[in-house]
Amino acid sequence: MAVTATGRRIRKRKLKAEINVVPYIDVMLVLLIIFMVTAPLLNLGTDIKLPDSHAKSLGTPKDPIVVSAYADGRYALKLPDADNVTMTPAEITRNLQGIYKQNHDATVLVNGDATASYQAITNAIDAIKDAGFDRVSLISRPVEAKAK
Repeated sequence: MAVTATGRRIRKRKLKAEINVVPYIDVMLVLLIIFMVTAPLLNLGTDIKLPDSHAKSLGTPKDPIVVSAYADGRYALKLPDADNVTMTPAEITRNLQGIYKQNHDATVLVNGDATASYQAITNAIDAIKDAGFDRVSLISRPVEAKAK
């Protein structure tokens, strides 16, 4: 050991190769609590007015199946090469289940009346989803078609 001029011994300290992570854990827990408290406040709904779309259509699918929801609460199913037939959502689900067993990739469209309630259109989508179809598209009219 080394000795100084006054006779004291100099101790060499060994370096520690570890990191004290306790302060980092404390900061992380505080941030976690802050985010947990503020996250529900960020999901509040706001009133918005959606813009009209001038986007071009992606194209008409070949032989689509169309489920219509009317303003008076009626529903109808139109199969390719057939007429529009009024049905209940349960009957639509049963008919679409048979089609789904034969063709998993069939195109299903929802044609909702502009004055139909949101619930009526949601019920039509639910009937399609209950039949097994994962992809459902909505039929809309472009802005320039409304003006004509």
